[in-house]
Amino acid sequence: MSAPVTPEYAVADLLGLVALGELLAFERLAADARFAPDLRRRAALGEMAAAEIANYRRLADRLEVLGVPVEEAMAAYVEPLQGYHDSTEPRDWAEAVTKAYVGNGITEDFLRETAEALREPDRQLVLDVLRESRYAEFAAAEIRHAVAADPKVAGRLSMWARRLVGEALSQAGRVVAADQGALTALIVADGRTDVPGLFRRLTAAHTARMAAAGLNN
Repeated sequence: MSAPVTPEYAVADLLGLVALGELLAFERLAADARFAPDLRRRAALGEMAAAEIANYRRLADRLEVLGVPVEEAMAAYVEPLQGYHDSTEPRDWAEAVTKAYVGNGITEDFLRETAEALREPDRQLVLDVLRESRYAEFAAAEIRHAVAADPKVAGRLSMWARRLVGEALSQAGRVVAADQGALTALIVADGRTDVPGLFRRLTAAHTARMAAAGLNN
């Protein structure tokens, strides 16, 4: 199989987007710790936050090698990503872990698909960073625990998840506009022009993720 043909200008854009995601994940985990019902869970979030900032550093270092300041690579995405987080502030522990589970899941699925168009070592770097995320398992277990303790919570969290998806899709349009087509160029760079197919895969993965946590899509 031939190596993907990567639009060079798009590499830094994708690395910048992933780096900003890791930085915001660090901030979110630190903030969500205030909702943790006990010290064990608070410590777990602290450890995960440390992993996120370490991932951010790896991406920033790679961008430096490419001659692109990390703040420059992230700049176009700050407004839409921050807008998503500002419009979806959780009210309690269950909403906080659901936000991370749903939002992170969709984002990481999309980034994995997009990263396939990168050349090495950037492809493997992005995939490694996404693979190191331990929050999905933790969050799913916490959601299942909340639903088992009070089955009525499932309805509230399912509605919250639907709102999160709507907000995420709304902000995704702004991300695409901000990067002036760089991510689209990556998606189609190696001949994968079936964008509707991509979204079908993302939707199927999201549906499976919701079912695994005991929520309704």
